Amino acid sequence: MSKLVSVVLPCLNEENSIGICINKIIETFKNYNINGEIIVVDNGSTDNSVNIVKQYSTVKLLFEQQKGYGAALRKGIENAEGKYIIMGDADNTYDFYEIPKFIAKLDEGYDLVMGSRFKGKILKGAMSWSHRYIGNPILTGMLRLFFGGNVSDAHCGLRAFTKEAYKKMNLKTTGMEFASEMVIHALKEKLKITEIPITYHPRIGESKLSSFRDAWRHIRFMLLYSPDYLFLVPGLSLLIIGFYITSHILIKDSIFLFGRTWSIHVMFFSSVITLVGWQVLNIWFSAKAYTHNIGLEENKLVKKLLSFLTLERILVLGLIMFFIGISGLLYIVYIWAKTNFGELHQGKLGIFSVMITAMGIQTIFSAFLSSVVQVKYK
Repeated sequence: MSKLVSVVLPCLNEENSIGICINKIIETFKNYNINGEIIVVDNGSTDNSVNIVKQYSTVKLLFEQQKGYGAALRKGIENAEGKYIIMGDADNTYDFYEIPKFIAKLDEGYDLVMGSRFKGKILKGAMSWSHRYIGNPILTGMLRLFFGGNVSDAHCGLRAFTKEAYKKMNLKTTGMEFASEMVIHALKEKLKITEIPITYHPRIGESKLSSFRDAWRHIRFMLLYSPDYLFLVPGLSLLIIGFYITSHILIKDSIFLFGRTWSIHVMFFSSVITLVGWQVLNIWFSAKAYTHNIGLEENKLVKKLLSFLTLERILVLGLIMFFIGISGLLYIVYIWAKTNFGELHQGKLGIFSVMITAMGIQTIFSAFLSSVVQVKYK
């Protein structure tokens, strides 16, 4: 008879807790008549963890040489026989007596069932105040802002999903960011997600987490998956602010800001800000082209934008900007020659013309980059 449930436990030096976790799962399987299997994936333990697991004849013990939380879980999940997969840490922080609640939600038709420590109960000493009130809320908030959804505890390690849903998510990461990747891909694939409150217990043994390193891995992963927030928002902001100030000073000769009048010196800095903003926007366009090309993002607006902004059209835009800038510079040389190359009074026009010329060059080369990342090899 095929297995209904596979419980996957990544293990790294958990000799004090792995046996407790296995016993809880076995007891739960027995009490609720669950046809399931337990898979422990050792990720390089140097203590007695492996020998303890070997004492359980019914437990499937696997080894993953590549270090990382995600690598160990992927190894276990890909070797699981169950229709449903339940993953949890082997440090006894999660109560495996709660497994039936997860199975019930999967039976209702959900693809991914997330445990929520914040909707449930966090026992004293289970989570530091910095993780509880700063780290986890910020990371979960970023995920919801960037990708949507209403998950309240995006980094809870106790969760369940169907084997079919796992295949659709197509997860690739090997570290702690695996937890974020799963939620992000589930949202992108429009899988049916729900949460259930759970109890979070103090861990047994030494923590393997590195707060700042692991938090950065989550943040880095989310930013790389959200080019709109990484590139579009800052790029567009810099471009609008910089171009407004530059053009205002060019036309009006000065601008009144912060209680005083500013002129050519501020114009120099605002032109640089404009160039930076324009370059970041060009990077955004290439990033969007790439994510769309590999199927990571299916957006009708982006599809229309990419079909309209072809290589040729962007090149034309870049060339127009380049020749406008060059024309301004040639005009300055013409005026300068008329005065026998004496004192030059076209500083503001010079700054603006150089800026537009540089933006044209940026556009031309970025056009080729965006086309390169859209090349399909298969």
